[in-house]
Amino acid sequence: MSFFPRDLAAPAAEPGPTIAWEEPACLLCGNRNWQSLVEAPDSTAGGTGFWFAAVQCQECGLCFTNPRPRPECMDQFYPEAYRPHRLRRRKPVKARSRLLRACHQPRKEYEAFVRRGQGRLLDFGCGSGSFLLKMRDLSWNVTGLDVSAAAVERVQQLGLPAFVGTLPHLDLEPASFDLITMWHSLEHVHAPLTVLREAHRLLAPGGQLIVAVPNIDSLPFRWFGSAWFGLDLPRHLTHFAPWTLQLILQRAGFRPGPIRQIRHSNWLRESARLACDRGHFSPWHWWLRTKHLSKLVTLYAYLTRQCDCLVVVADR
Repeated sequence: MSFFPRDLAAPAAEPGPTIAWEEPACLLCGNRNWQSLVEAPDSTAGGTGFWFAAVQCQECGLCFTNPRPRPECMDQFYPEAYRPHRLRRRKPVKARSRLLRACHQPRKEYEAFVRRGQGRLLDFGCGSGSFLLKMRDLSWNVTGLDVSAAAVERVQQLGLPAFVGTLPHLDLEPASFDLITMWHSLEHVHAPLTVLREAHRLLAPGGQLIVAVPNIDSLPFRWFGSAWFGLDLPRHLTHFAPWTLQLILQRAGFRPGPIRQIRHSNWLRESARLACDRGHFSPWHWWLRTKHLSKLVTLYAYLTRQCDCLVVVADR
């Protein structure tokens, strides 16, 4: 079964950049028996006008973007102001009531796992370097890795070591890290199983990998479909569910722990905004753009294990 992206852009006066496409087999089991799941346009400001399809493998259940741009063509789908590549200022922590603290989830997934230490850390997909700065302040020996040369240059300007590229990387030695983190970066790579196997090789005995990805088996995806904020086609190439995330980690040689679900009310508000912008208006979409209702809904999703973000710690 084949799917091809739809070009909804108006004819341009001059030819646009050339995009080379590929139609991969399943990124987990290698099967070519898949079924269409959802289609969505590039939602970034000044996007290409293309629509993209996400499919689901009928053998292992993995969802992935197919067809997709080849790796050498992906730069044009990352705008200069891409949010993860911008350095965010730290905000002061406000005092909370006991009830609010009991219901609170970390603003960032890593706040539940950050600990002081003297270990060696690789942040895969380091973006702006915000996490690296935090971990350096906690006495970690940090290194960043990102495919964006501009992002890596900004990290280096902060006085932090960072490399341009992906895994495998020639400048990284086996067993040279105690912790590798992948905060919303694994879904961006063309060969996630290859990346995970190389991460396993880079970890020292007893090392750990922490992965955070959007959850396509979530209440927000079922509600919003193509307008779901976590879909982000074509930048997100693999769309994980809890069982496929555990399976791919196991096949890479890791021993994954329990899947933890993290709620993001701002993701829900962004999904509602996208739905309204695309003309899928309903009273629910309007009200879900408010903070109070979005927080209540994401709390329900958390209690029923239907959040749109997954975090897992895996042992080498």
